[in-house]
Amino acid sequence: MATHPTNTHEKSDNFEHRHTDQGQQTLNTWRITAKKPQRKKRICKFCETNEVYIDFKNEKRLQKFITEQGKIIPRRITGTCAKHQRMLTKAIKRARHLALLPFVNEAVS
Repeated sequence: MATHPTNTHEKSDNFEHRHTDQGQQTLNTWRITAKKPQRKKRICKFCETNEVYIDFKNEKRLQKFITEQGKIIPRRITGTCAKHQRMLTKAIKRARHLALLPFVNEAVS
């Protein structure tokens, strides 16, 4: 029984086959080439001011990085860099431990 080679000229459901000088090239036809609108890149507030240390005693500044429920706002929303987000998280946790910031705000009934 002889096996037949697969026909590379047929189009399958997911891919389009094209022949080039180097050989067969497979392209994905499901990709859309439309570009997404580019957002303005956020700059870390702490990097702008060359902050070396985020002080846990500065309650007003730390309050800007906490939601109404008391959760820490993620860096993709605030725009802080990874280094300063780690420092910010540590400062918020220290302030919570010393009762400068609440762990959670009281629920409104």
